[in-house]
Amino acid sequence: MRHFLNINAIDERDVLNLVKRALEFKSGIKPNKTTLTVSNLFFENSTRTHSSFQMAENKLGFQQISVDPQHSSMSKGESLVDTLKTLKAIGVDVAVIRHQMNNWYDYVLNVGGHKIPQLINAGDGSGQHPSQSLLDLVTIYEQFGHFDGLHIRIIGDLMHSRVARSNAEVLQSLGVHVTFSGPESWYVPDLAQFGDFVPIDQDWPKLDVVMFLRVQHERITQTENQSFSTQKYHNQFGLNLLRYGKLKTNAIVMHPAPVNRDVEIADELVEAPKSRIFEQMTNGVFARMAMLEYIMEVDDATD
Repeated sequence: MRHFLNINAIDERDVLNLVKRALEFKSGIKPNKTTLTVSNLFFENSTRTHSSFQMAENKLGFQQISVDPQHSSMSKGESLVDTLKTLKAIGVDVAVIRHQMNNWYDYVLNVGGHKIPQLINAGDGSGQHPSQSLLDLVTIYEQFGHFDGLHIRIIGDLMHSRVARSNAEVLQSLGVHVTFSGPESWYVPDLAQFGDFVPIDQDWPKLDVVMFLRVQHERITQTENQSFSTQKYHNQFGLNLLRYGKLKTNAIVMHPAPVNRDVEIADELVEAPKSRIFEQMTNGVFARMAMLEYIMEVDDATD
């Protein structure tokens, strides 16, 4: 069985093929329709990821079995593993799961074995977010046609962001020069293996991509929330008109969304010419189509 749990566990050649396949879908190439069945289990709230997976599944011809974890037998104490075994037993082929627990899939795979559907990680705690990473790669490759030698800065709430961790590792493996910035108290030292932590304005005109991260108020401490100043944060670490104007002509602005307007990015810049924020959402559908197709290939090969 093939799962898609961590983009950094995927061979670099396969990652590039997935990026190119997503762009083929975007260009209008029609996918081979499938008769497989999928369930989307989201234990955390989501608009973009959830609806994007649904659209990708529709385009591929998946039949969807709706399961709301809050109104399922898990609310009665059934384990995630037993729920997945149940779904597999009734014929579900793929389960797309977002969960608040880091690395939830390690336990599921150890206990569930082959009695569970193929799994796609739609985000685990502050760990990994492989589909967001893939759509970000698609957006960057669409702009530049390559990764090697690009300068990308990831800015903001690094401690609580699964996007930062997923992206930093895969970008570095593809030859990108990664740097980080934001509040030092939200910097995680183990990110140093992927790039340096620098002042936000350092070498700003040399950057090809500036990737802002949402301040995750639901994950930071109550004390941090009480002392948080929107204006102060925006002035220190946000994208304002001055910083936007210093970006090179072909540089792009990214954000995994939802965007806190006038916090990470000034309201008037969210949809500015260099912004790719809503284009990222468009690319998310095609990236997730490529992911779903990728895990389907194993079963196709064994038919």
